[in-house]
Amino acid sequence: MQRRAFLLTAFAATLAAPAWSAPPALMLAEVWRPGMPLAGYWVSEKYDGVRGYWDGRALWTRGGERIFAPAWFTANWPAVPMDGELWAGRGRFEQASGAVRSQVPDDTEWRGLRFMVFDLPRQGGDFDQRLAALQRLLPVPDAPWLQAVPQERATTPAALRQRLNAVVHAGGEGLMLHRGASLYGAGRSADLLKVKPYDDAEAVVLAHLPGRGRHQGRMGALQVRTPQGVVFRLGGGFTDAQRDDPPPVGSTVTYRYNGFSAQGVPRFARFLRVREER
Repeated sequence: MQRRAFLLTAFAATLAAPAWSAPPALMLAEVWRPGMPLAGYWVSEKYDGVRGYWDGRALWTRGGERIFAPAWFTANWPAVPMDGELWAGRGRFEQASGAVRSQVPDDTEWRGLRFMVFDLPRQGGDFDQRLAALQRLLPVPDAPWLQAVPQERATTPAALRQRLNAVVHAGGEGLMLHRGASLYGAGRSADLLKVKPYDDAEAVVLAHLPGRGRHQGRMGALQVRTPQGVVFRLGGGFTDAQRDDPPPVGSTVTYRYNGFSAQGVPRFARFLRVREER
């Protein structure tokens, strides 16, 4: 009975709350390449979760859609805008994604999530100063799932590669580099860099292409278009369940690849996930 009352209350709250807002003005990462400087950067783990923005009252996706977290999850959070990742642990992206997609929050799913905060967008000052403010702000004793992302100073390319290998070997996705002297600004910036063992990018789904052989009767590949206007087939990396229920036309997907062909088409492209904007 208590569970039913909770669900009814949560559902009523979703009807009363605005579902969409203007997309938050978030800082987005470029890609670190060997030879790029490391001096003045902080390094941290790149969490394989769902980007979240806390505006001081509610959680939002990168695309500006409301995330309906349980009331207890955010009850004791500071009324300070925070930029972070809703994370269920290494190798558990699908669990984080499933919890965030639901408009009626499930306590069991959300008990497995943490909000890993890596910046305070409205704090002012450079990242060194914002990081010091973040470390004073968190943790919150009554909300141990609200955590500041551990940061340490970057040193040498060899040390960076060693840490990257250790994180990936343990099931992590990669690393992030954040320049200490940088101000918070919307859009992609070399002040924020991702370090991964492969390249990744996003593309919009144009069509579902039929499968053949073992995939007869279900999706064989996606036809996608990159922001640069390149159209190509994305056929690898899908589970059978994803082929049975493919990402919808118009959605944005993330894929990994290894360089480009002479025509500018991503080589060895493989599906990773759907960008979480319902």
